[in-house]
Amino acid sequence: MAVNLVNTSISTKVLHFKPGGSPASFEVTVINESNQFASFQLEIIAAGGSSSLGSNWYNIFPAVSAKNPPGDITKFYVTITDTPVAGFIGKMNLIVRIFSLELRDEDRQLLRLVVEEGIDSIPIKVELPLREFSAQPETLIEIPVEVFNTSQKPTTVTLKLCGTEPQWLLDGSERLIQVAAGAKAETSFLCQLPIAESVPSKAYPFTIEATHLNGMPSRSPEGIIKVLPGGLIDFQCIPEKQYIPASRPWLPQWWTNSAIYQLEFKNASNLNQQMHVEVRKGEEEQPKCFLDVQPETIDIQPGETKDLQLLVSRRRRWFGVAQKFSFRVKALASDKRLNINNENQFLQLTIHPVLHPWLQLLLGILLLYILWAVSWLNPANPLFGHHRSVTSVQFNGVGDRAVSGSQDQSIIRWNLAGFTNPLINQQDGKIAKDIGKSVRVVRYKPVDNNIVAAGLENGEIQLWSVLSGTKKPIATFIEAKADRVLALEFSQDSRYLFSGHGSGQVVQWNVNNTLLGNDPSIAKVNSQSVNFSVYGLALVGDERDNLVIGGRYNNLEVWNFKQNKLWKLPYNPPGSQNDYIVSLSSAVYKPNLLATSDNQGQISLWDMELCLNNKKAKCQDIDHWSDGHGGKAVRSVAISDNGCYLVSGGDDNRVMLWPLTKEGKRAVTNGIVVRSALQRFNSVDVKVVKDKVLIISGNDNTEVMLDIQDLDTNSYCKK
Repeated sequence: MAVNLVNTSISTKVLHFKPGGSPASFEVTVINESNQFASFQLEIIAAGGSSSLGSNWYNIFPAVSAKNPPGDITKFYVTITDTPVAGFIGKMNLIVRIFSLELRDEDRQLLRLVVEEGIDSIPIKVELPLREFSAQPETLIEIPVEVFNTSQKPTTVTLKLCGTEPQWLLDGSERLIQVAAGAKAETSFLCQLPIAESVPSKAYPFTIEATHLNGMPSRSPEGIIKVLPGGLIDFQCIPEKQYIPASRPWLPQWWTNSAIYQLEFKNASNLNQQMHVEVRKGEEEQPKCFLDVQPETIDIQPGETKDLQLLVSRRRRWFGVAQKFSFRVKALASDKRLNINNENQFLQLTIHPVLHPWLQLLLGILLLYILWAVSWLNPANPLFGHHRSVTSVQFNGVGDRAVSGSQDQSIIRWNLAGFTNPLINQQDGKIAKDIGKSVRVVRYKPVDNNIVAAGLENGEIQLWSVLSGTKKPIATFIEAKADRVLALEFSQDSRYLFSGHGSGQVVQWNVNNTLLGNDPSIAKVNSQSVNFSVYGLALVGDERDNLVIGGRYNNLEVWNFKQNKLWKLPYNPPGSQNDYIVSLSSAVYKPNLLATSDNQGQISLWDMELCLNNKKAKCQDIDHWSDGHGGKAVRSVAISDNGCYLVSGGDDNRVMLWPLTKEGKRAVTNGIVVRSALQRFNSVDVKVVKDKVLIISGNDNTEVMLDIQDLDTNSYCKK
């Protein structure tokens, strides 16, 4: 005779339960009749039980008993929370199954469950057979919904789809369905996704809310509509053909050397994109042109249309016939999942000579004579100077010489006396020419003024001797290839040179060690990354150990290179990706006075003393104005060594002089117009020599110009 190893008893044989009311419970006592340790589990079985409920209509505690020794007693507490059969009223048998995995034996007890008529407030159960939908824009999606009426009465259920845009739903966001007692009903919602630019690619959660007259509202589990990437980027160039000059080529418009193409991007997709272009010449043998894309990249949101500008410039020939150039412009996107419509655009440019052919014969002899005469009086006249835009100018410490750098890959040293006396050469000679890349910035070594540092487009920093006449730089520093050098600044003792780069890197170089013959590759002392393109550097403070850094997004930061600490300064207005602080300058004898300018046309004067001594303090904004250059970009500012004068140059094609008060404010509101030209000024510098103010400037018209002003009576330096 088999021995029963599991001995079970239950606390009641008949149990009453009212759906929607209080739960019904009973106890199960289990005795281990074996001769070993064993654990026990319970299972309740109801014939005809709802598959949708599974075992969710009752709770058992504990779920599994601990292992008990022979003869030990375990008690389970069972709570009935729902009817096993939806809509059922009456009596049903429940089988209480008790089993042990260790003993491989089980026992069963019979329990009579009396299901009474329930309370009306039983929630409706709402399920989503499919909870995740992935679709392209403009796709039609059918969202099925199942409704379970677990009550004992039929009901009318209102379903509402919540979380999506109402206009996406073709037949509205509500459904009204009849559900019989204990039954299931099905329906669906039709969702039509809009066009790509109106529906960004991401996950859109939604739920189904159910309400009915017989109970509390309920809500389905969360569903998700995943909108996949879709749409395209439409690219076009306006116009495809350009001419220099744009009209009336028979007029000698010698100042016109550039053409602008509008590169238009329309984001007809549902992804944010960062766009830029790659420009290549159509034919390898055609002459070189200077190509500049501004800004380099743009962020474009779905549905937006934005432009880049492609500036093509080339110094025009005075004689000959028209030159034809071709370019291929390829649009590139940061996200490769989308196609670009008209990805490649082919542009044409026709450049006419300055003199129309019928004028060339008439003026040729006269022009040659003038060139000969001028070159005889002054062999270093501007016709033998730079041949492309002048990017940077600076006086030496004495104020009798100046240096300039240009996109024509040359560095020229100028004799300032030659600007006022035609019998004296303007040029002391080219320090460097054809050095491989455009020169972005030049700076004199303050001590002795015998070295010029040049920052190049390809990331090189070259040191040139202004006296030796060497054909090669005496030293070259490289932080990273192709990382444009946009700013340079020497320390006052000339021991260190600081460089600012397009990548956001700021590097401190030990120049003295290199000039003593040490390897330039170990000249790097320290560096900081500021995460924005650096366009301006200036040393400030009494100890000159604080480097102010300005650049893209109107960012202004201070780096104490001795303590290697970096902190940000507030700048108003804060900038977007197209906003730049483009120039910084400080006064040698007033080290806390700083000037800044940006491409929105604002010039600001700061007292840095408070924010250098206390990094939590704000820098004192002494003065600022945005109307000095007609609201156009101010490309360069410079303060005289004594802090008495500020000079600025910008996109309004003017150079302005601003006498300053002792406190560092403008002495006159409107400033003094020093020079006007036909093209923008990229760089200016100022030097006070005896009773004169010397101003040097360089512009896009390849010119380096000197202006001399008397000391202004409004400046405190005159008083």
